[in-house]
Amino acid sequence: MADALLIDASDNVVTLLEDAAAGDGALGVTLAEDIARGHKVARHAIAVGAPVVKFGYPIGRATRAIRVGEHVHQHNVATALSGAETYRYTPGPTSTARSALPATFEGYVRGDGRVGTRNEIWVLPTVGCVARTAERIAARAAAVLGDRVDGVHAFSHPHGCSQLGADLAGTRSILASLACHPNAAGVVIVGLGCEENQVAALLGEIPESRRAAIRILAAQASDDEVAEGVAKVVELAALADVTRTTVGLDRLVLGVKCGGSDGLSGLTANPLVGRISDRVVEAGGRVVLTEIPEIFGAEQMLMDRAIDEGVFDAVVGVVNGFKRYFLDHGETVSENPSPGNVAGGITTLEEKSLGAVQKAGRAPLCDVIGYAERVRHDGLTLLEAPGNDAVSCTALVAAGATAILFTTGRGTPLGFPVPTIKIATNHALAMHKPGWIDFDAGVVLDDGFEAAESALIARVVAIASGAETAAERNDEREIAIWKRGVTL
Repeated sequence: MADALLIDASDNVVTLLEDAAAGDGALGVTLAEDIARGHKVARHAIAVGAPVVKFGYPIGRATRAIRVGEHVHQHNVATALSGAETYRYTPGPTSTARSALPATFEGYVRGDGRVGTRNEIWVLPTVGCVARTAERIAARAAAVLGDRVDGVHAFSHPHGCSQLGADLAGTRSILASLACHPNAAGVVIVGLGCEENQVAALLGEIPESRRAAIRILAAQASDDEVAEGVAKVVELAALADVTRTTVGLDRLVLGVKCGGSDGLSGLTANPLVGRISDRVVEAGGRVVLTEIPEIFGAEQMLMDRAIDEGVFDAVVGVVNGFKRYFLDHGETVSENPSPGNVAGGITTLEEKSLGAVQKAGRAPLCDVIGYAERVRHDGLTLLEAPGNDAVSCTALVAAGATAILFTTGRGTPLGFPVPTIKIATNHALAMHKPGWIDFDAGVVLDDGFEAAESALIARVVAIASGAETAAERNDEREIAIWKRGVTL
């Protein structure tokens, strides 16, 4: 008997929890062929053109008749997504109760009241021409400062010149938002001098209240730009002379992200992260969800959780805007899932999206913000950004996330400027890549959600309080900027 899971009573497929062979039974269904873990099996006959249902929602339509026990995947199912749609606001039930939760963490309280999970100095280049200069400054300054700070890190990128209009503005804004992050006690902005992304314009997007923590280096005007940069980092270290303070989960800003999903993502890791999201929101904290193309097909679920019609309209705008972005470039809105997703058992974008939105739990949707904007309200916020792991996680950090819960069924070594907690969807990945993975959500299938939730919140608290993530141990810290325009 193969282990399998029926998610909703209305589903006409079940998901295998382990590799199974033809002739094996799975929840009363005899398999017609060998089928891998995370993939789907028909529990009822499905007529050609009929919806294939998982999570209680259609994930596509059968392209041919599917017999009971057959493998249900891209050879016999196609997406039903096309383009922009008309939506109706039909508010549904949400979780709104706030409970007194005992969970706290040890964070760095900044002068403006925000709380960081790390106490670092960041070096940000305005343009790719000085990216390596920024890296040399950070490396030398780290050696000088030692353990006076949690780290000195440069975040290089290839942009900042040969850009125009909104494309250049996006680069400028994302760097300005990163410069305002509470995990950075201070920031050195390294400019070249002749680039399109001029320092003066970038500073114009940084509040006056943050300017005392910013130092500027103009490389073309400096006799020794690296030495000068190191001196500025050391100067900023005085601002990092703070200690951790016990604070509640209401001071946490949590980004949620899934990368390299598989057929178990929507069954283990994503819903588990959703429970953590709800705990943070219930405590009065902030959760940020992004990856707009990876909610296509499940967007109505988020729209119905909007706190009012203004927020609903904003969700419609960002979803249809992203669909038009694809169509304007001659691409279909359903190009996802990726080859790795497909190999892991995900058949259509609808299926991926229905699993992905579970990271946001059940909380009301309070706000929608644009790319490079900063989170404004407590509760759940939707952020405009693509699904690409590096681009979307950078946008989460720029929005103010001080930790990221990153679920994965395939695994990745990537890390980002804030602690990035990698959560495996299955035991096999966690055991195969212990150097990448921080938490094994496969325990959901062994011990249930309650035990897994308690274990994961304890891990989140420990990491927010200073315990290293796997990515931090591996010195994996990257940013990527969403480039949308022409290059001169």
